[in-house]
Amino acid sequence: MNRNFALGCLYIALAALIFSTMEVVLKLPAVTGAFHPIQITMERFLVGGLCLIPVAAHTLKKKGVRLTSADLRYFAMTGFLNVCLGMVLFQLAVTLGQANVVAVIFSGNPIFVTVLAAIILHEVIRWNNILALVFDLLGILIIVNPFGSGQAAPLSVGLTVLSALLFALYAVLGKKKTARVGSIVVTCCSFLFGSLELLVLLLLGHLEPVATALRSAGLDLFAEVPFLQGITDQTLPYFLFIGVVNTAAGYVFHMLAIEKTSAIHGNLVFFFKPILAPLFALAILGEAITHNILLGIAMFLTGSLLGILPAIRRSRKEASHEP
Repeated sequence: MNRNFALGCLYIALAALIFSTMEVVLKLPAVTGAFHPIQITMERFLVGGLCLIPVAAHTLKKKGVRLTSADLRYFAMTGFLNVCLGMVLFQLAVTLGQANVVAVIFSGNPIFVTVLAAIILHEVIRWNNILALVFDLLGILIIVNPFGSGQAAPLSVGLTVLSALLFALYAVLGKKKTARVGSIVVTCCSFLFGSLELLVLLLLGHLEPVATALRSAGLDLFAEVPFLQGITDQTLPYFLFIGVVNTAAGYVFHMLAIEKTSAIHGNLVFFFKPILAPLFALAILGEAITHNILLGIAMFLTGSLLGILPAIRRSRKEASHEP
């Protein structure tokens, strides 16, 4: 095992650990009792984007690339798609449901990326990818247990699936810019644009006519959202952990893992998350791992293996045939 691959394995482990705590930390009473759910979404991506600026600037300098107005418009679009839509739905899913269920289902996003890349970018989709998607869908159905007395909240599950699909769409669309500016730059700029766009939308929600319309439509959660609520000496460590560690450092470690190994190996992060996140949720939040959740995890792990292992074998075979 060479040094780069060993480092890549370390980065995979760190990213998996960090990402596996995301839903659990967002569900902590100290967080849910202090911060408005839409407020924490906007602020964690703003903090995460600001933390990524030095890394993104270094990447641009190393590549010798200057951002254009077309790049900025593109980041505004991907930021809106990811932060304003996908991550707002993700936060609502965590708020309304169980952290372990949200974590397991969201971990299926790599197979959604593969399917959407085939549709949008015309990338090759193989039999194992289709089979992996089938297992992921089976996992969702088992967790929801529509014909039984499952504990999973159907609305939370639905929001999680939509969030994972939107995140996958954001990842697929981001591929067009990644080759030129690098994935860290795409993420940093999308985080910043998305958080600022969400801020503008939330400011509009403070206007009386807009706030009244939102409440009339049953969208009270988006009316007059506070911006500084809950930030105290006691809650600041949680706030910084969510913004700096979960949102910024987790992504950096994931990107470093891909850089040192490959995108295929990097997807192992989302193989380990369905294993680790429910254990964290059980230990910290006391969320039970029911038979349905356990079987659903097994389906997701099977789907992940079907998506990852054949791709790893192909990459190794191709590498062995290189001159």
